[in-house]
Amino acid sequence: MIGLDRTSRWHLVSQLCPACGKFILRLREEYERFAAGGLQGYREHRDILCYPKTSARAQLAPEVPDEYACDYREACLTLADSPKASAALSRRCLQHLLREEAKVKHGNLAAEIQQAIDNGNLPTMLAESLDAIRNIGNFAAHPTKDTATGEIIDVEEGEAEWNLDVLESLFDYYFVQPAILKRKRDALNAKLRDAGKPEMK
Repeated sequence: MIGLDRTSRWHLVSQLCPACGKFILRLREEYERFAAGGLQGYREHRDILCYPKTSARAQLAPEVPDEYACDYREACLTLADSPKASAALSRRCLQHLLREEAKVKHGNLAAEIQQAIDNGNLPTMLAESLDAIRNIGNFAAHPTKDTATGEIIDVEEGEAEWNLDVLESLFDYYFVQPAILKRKRDALNAKLRDAGKPEMK
């Protein structure tokens, strides 16, 4: 036991992972249960995973470059502890992605999102999802979000999660689907070569 505070009794619970042999550490809070009739005669508890830090979100495809994947993964890992920090990381990642892949001119994030939409290259649903980042994040009321994307500031309900959803969709559009198409094209060209036929252009 770690100790008692005003409401709870705290423990550090450890176990070894059978797969890798490393520790799994949880912080367990035990607390009294209250109901309409007053204090009940048993304790409830909740466990908080301390190590290793994991994310409930799906793993990124290997086609996503590290320059984007690192910020994305960190945004996922910090989501449960700090949606503000997660949103700051995902906004920074989004801005970097739009500048490098959508080739938007450097400006504030809201303007860069608009450029990416106006270019007309994104599928309609993805463009609408991207545009919603400004609305959900209430950029009009919080201009810092689009001028200092890495700053940790208040977020709206669901904003951090939405940012990650949109990043995943953009990763799929810019990296995953083109890689899948290339593998299919390469396989077909190999068959055409074997058959003595001209390859696809």
